[in-house]
Amino acid sequence: MSPTITRPAVRRRSRPADWLIPSGLVLLSLVPALGGASRLAELAGGPAVTEENARFVEAPVPVLVHIVSVTIYSLLGALQFSPGFRSRRNGWHRAAGTVLIPAGLATALSGLWMTAFYDLRAKDTAVVNGVRYVVGTVMVAGLILAVRALLRHDYVAHGAWMTRAYAVAMGAGTQALLLGPWLAVARPRPDDPTTIVVNTAGMTLAWVINALVAEWLVHRRRRRGRIAR
Repeated sequence: MSPTITRPAVRRRSRPADWLIPSGLVLLSLVPALGGASRLAELAGGPAVTEENARFVEAPVPVLVHIVSVTIYSLLGALQFSPGFRSRRNGWHRAAGTVLIPAGLATALSGLWMTAFYDLRAKDTAVVNGVRYVVGTVMVAGLILAVRALLRHDYVAHGAWMTRAYAVAMGAGTQALLLGPWLAVARPRPDDPTTIVVNTAGMTLAWVINALVAEWLVHRRRRRGRIAR
């Protein structure tokens, strides 16, 4: 996923298959995006302070930045995974990159801030928070390395780092897929030991799955590039 400049290539028509991955990523983004929109509406309405929302009411700026930036990053970034669309609209592709990089950095840095300074819920264990620090740091590093690769005109490395950064940013969508059905059916108490264990395992597994998928995509692109040469 190269948000700024792509290698000169022969333009090709967009095929229906080109939109399978972007469509899936948009769907994956919808649950967290709708949850974020609900949170924004709640904060805008001057809500009563509860144990669940106290940290957001007392310090709303970080969560507002996070919701807006991750929504832009996830939805706009999904379009970067359509090769036909990218090759036919290089101008749009470059313009999108000027939004994706700052949106991605805002997503990661606001997430790190909230992990460090918000009073988190009981089910947010030290393991979950530790993984959040790792994920946020990987995302920031990935975006910086992507820009650095772009400046060197190393478009393969640029796309690889952008893919990795996007994958970890999409963790909330995968977490919704893994944990959502269980939460809907079991309706567990937030402070129940089983809830804490399942939440920790599910959230961590979601980020691991996304990271593995990103590495698979990076490897497949490199393999295709070698075959094409």
